[in-house]
Amino acid sequence: MNNYAKRRGGRHIVLALGLLAPVLLLLPPGRGPVAAAPDVAEVRIDNFTFSPAELTIKAGTKVVFRNSDDIPHSVVMASVGVHSKALDTDDTFSFEFNTPGTIDYFCGLHPHMKGKIIVVPQMNDH
Repeated sequence: MNNYAKRRGGRHIVLALGLLAPVLLLLPPGRGPVAAAPDVAEVRIDNFTFSPAELTIKAGTKVVFRNSDDIPHSVVMASVGVHSKALDTDDTFSFEFNTPGTIDYFCGLHPHMKGKIIVVPQMNDH
C-alpha cells in the first residue's frame, strides 16, 4: 500500500469517528450502543470435584459447568428440578440463575460430589 492510500484510509477512520461522536454523546452515561451481555461464570468439574465448590453470583448470571475430568459427570439441582445429561470430557451444561437463593447441587453419577450456588439479587443503579 502506498503512502497516499495509507493517508486516505486514515482520513476515513478519523471522519467516521467524527461522525459517531455526536451519536455517542446522546447515549446515557455508562451505556454503550449495544446491550451488555449477561454475566457468565464457570464451574469446572475435575478430579471428582466441582471448582469452585461454592460460587456466589448475581441473579441473571449464567453458570457454565465444564467437565474437565476423563469420565462422565452430571449436574443435579433438585430444588429447581434440573438434571443435566451425562457430560463427557469437555462437554458443558449451562443454567441461568434468575431467582435469589441458595441452590445445592451434586453429580448424579457420583453423589459424593457436591457444590453450592448462592444467588444474590441484582443491584439497581438508580
